[in-house]
Amino acid sequence: MVKTRSHLCAKMSSSSTATAMSTPCRDHEDEIEWEMRPGGMLVQKRNEKDGVLPLLNVRLRILYGVLRYEISVNSQATFGEVKKVLTGKTGLQIGDQKIIYKEKERGNREYLDRCGVKDRSKLILMEDPSSIERRYIEMRKNTRIQNAYRAISDVSIEVDKLVEQVSAIEKSILNKVKVPEIQITTLIEMLMRQAIKLDNISTEGDVSAQKYLQGKRVQRCVETLDMLKISNPLIKPVVVAAKWETLDPPPPTSQWEFFN
Repeated sequence: MVKTRSHLCAKMSSSSTATAMSTPCRDHEDEIEWEMRPGGMLVQKRNEKDGVLPLLNVRLRILYGVLRYEISVNSQATFGEVKKVLTGKTGLQIGDQKIIYKEKERGNREYLDRCGVKDRSKLILMEDPSSIERRYIEMRKNTRIQNAYRAISDVSIEVDKLVEQVSAIEKSILNKVKVPEIQITTLIEMLMRQAIKLDNISTEGDVSAQKYLQGKRVQRCVETLDMLKISNPLIKPVVVAAKWETLDPPPPTSQWEFFN
């Protein structure tokens, strides 16, 4: 809405033979309200005092496949505004919608009244084929991400078990208890299998960060076992002398006397 003030100045002139006389200008300060019409024309705002009824809403019948909708919008609304209303009913975004009226696709900036849309007019709503393809690609992408998360989670569970074994071996060697070398070697091989599984997982975005963290865990465990493998042979076995129990000699056997 634009407000302006019109200044009307009436000038009166005398006859050509008389001397020019001018009357002072009068400022008529009538406040006028303006509005922008759909076609871009600036016109004086209508109001009920002028005896002009306000703009009315129109009911539109929407056909979307086998579904039927009925909405109410302003008679001078745009097709883009109609799509906004349909977004809440169908779940389709504005960019994914195509509205057909009189066998012609209508643009978002076209006005209903200028295209001949009236009360109870029928509009056909279609989903843009390109949006279907985009949604399919997005769905496949989400599926890959979910599969990657699941695979990394499985590896994480196995690594947790192996980390506990590494901690137990490290504790034993720190306490000067020698560990069989085959136990360390086997644990390293099991960790390397998990590392190979991680390498075979295709990731992107946040999933890549999870994959990197699990890879670092495996790497730290392998490095720890390599150090323990070096220090383990240096541990000297502790010889514990056996204590023998001394038994007392058996008591002498009794001698029996025989009588005739």
